[in-house]
Amino acid sequence: MTSATPKLWNCAGGIHPPANKQQSLQGCIRTAVLPPQLIVPVTQPLNNPPQLCVHIGERVHKGQLLAQGSSHPGLAAHAPAAGKVTAITEHQVPGMSGVPELCVVIDTDATDTTWPKLPVLDYLHTDSDALIQRVADAGISGLGGAGYPAHSKLQSALHKVDTLVLNATECEPYISADEALLQQHAETVLNGCLILLQITGATRCLIGIEDSKPQAISALRSHAYDPRLQVMVIPALYPSGAERQLIYTLTGKEIPTGSWPVDCGVLCHNVGTAFAVARAVMHGEVLVSRVTTITGAALAQAANYEVLIGTPLASLLQQSGLDTTKLSRLISGGPLMGIELPHAGLPVTKLTNCIIATTGQELPTPPPAQACIRCGYCAQVCPIHLLPQQLYWFARSHELEQAQAHNLKDCIDCGACAYVCPSHIPLVQYFRAAKAELVQAHDQRLRAAHSKQRFEAHQQRVASELALTEQRRAERTTLAKQQPATTNSSSTAAQDAVAAALARVHARKAALKPAAADNKDPPP
Repeated sequence: MTSATPKLWNCAGGIHPPANKQQSLQGCIRTAVLPPQLIVPVTQPLNNPPQLCVHIGERVHKGQLLAQGSSHPGLAAHAPAAGKVTAITEHQVPGMSGVPELCVVIDTDATDTTWPKLPVLDYLHTDSDALIQRVADAGISGLGGAGYPAHSKLQSALHKVDTLVLNATECEPYISADEALLQQHAETVLNGCLILLQITGATRCLIGIEDSKPQAISALRSHAYDPRLQVMVIPALYPSGAERQLIYTLTGKEIPTGSWPVDCGVLCHNVGTAFAVARAVMHGEVLVSRVTTITGAALAQAANYEVLIGTPLASLLQQSGLDTTKLSRLISGGPLMGIELPHAGLPVTKLTNCIIATTGQELPTPPPAQACIRCGYCAQVCPIHLLPQQLYWFARSHELEQAQAHNLKDCIDCGACAYVCPSHIPLVQYFRAAKAELVQAHDQRLRAAHSKQRFEAHQQRVASELALTEQRRAERTTLAKQQPATTNSSSTAAQDAVAAALARVHARKAALKPAAADNKDPPP
């Protein structure tokens, strides 16, 4: 670890909401109880169809492959525990869209038989392609953001980046899964960083962590022996953990609109992802569990759990002592960017980093929205330098072109603008709806363009067929005009042949008449 104090850049905007993390950091990471049933999502990125590797009625082992991608990018899904596959069906999971996803339902048993682990790799003597394939075989997705397959992200950054950024900020209130992971497993996380450096060819790893996490900072510094690993402590500010904001804070590089961090020589990964990569390469383990924060005032004891993917939320809430009489809302994620869940029957996914069981007093329902007073607070806290007030009017009146012109797509849905709005306007909901309309309009334009191409191709094909028909007709007419003499001579020859044949017939008849007259009897 380098001793020089690295330079930091200040991001725009941001807010300081109450952290509320200590409730779930009182003890070590707990192991969640094995539920009687697991609901494992196998839906692929970009809605590609999954290739199922099991069937209903089959008994599976822990770590056995359930499904994999049938096209790029694919994401493998494994059985988190041994049991029997009782259903392969659509099931609702925590997500922004609320659309049910294909899941494999496993009734668990007590045998806990394990599928053979992947071979352990010496990452220092293994090429990048083999390491990327190991990440793919382990089914590792990004565990802190959109859940994009980690191997696909690494492949796109291969030999294109010089800086790896480890996002250890975890800036949103209540969520403490990464902080707990660093406090207990900092060495494994840093080993994951070294593996990522080996894969990408990057020359340094910048570890961004907020100054409000002293124990995690100490654990990182005590294990950051490699000089390429730089622990960079940044001021606690929400949303400092957003990818582009963190990259700017640590490197001073601004990622242009329409570009990706790899285009600027930077690759960003989450703490949980680095931990999973280290376990996959150094221990041959596939991703079947993750650390999840279970917190909220409706629980008797908040804690961080290592949870099997597919575990119903009701099982976790029961272990934490849920008081249903106090429960007001159930939120997946943080209070600012999280999603309110309809019930506790939904399963834990690879993206479930926090579940908040809140009371009405802890996170009260926002009062009805009032008219905008044009105070400008929303613009002051926006980390993207947007104008939320203007975007709100465009989104509300469905002026999509104007919203797009004001860079609505750059909005990261952090919720800072809604947090400071004195009129309690649900700005993020308006922005999300407007972005969904833009996506729908884009899809409609693509379908219209495709239909136009098909129509134009049909018209061109019909015109070509008509031109070919006319050409053939003209060729036949020209050929008929060029062959009249041949036709007349052929007709004359045929007439002469007929006349000759008739003459021969008449001559033969004439020769037979005298003989017939001589053979007649004379009259009496």
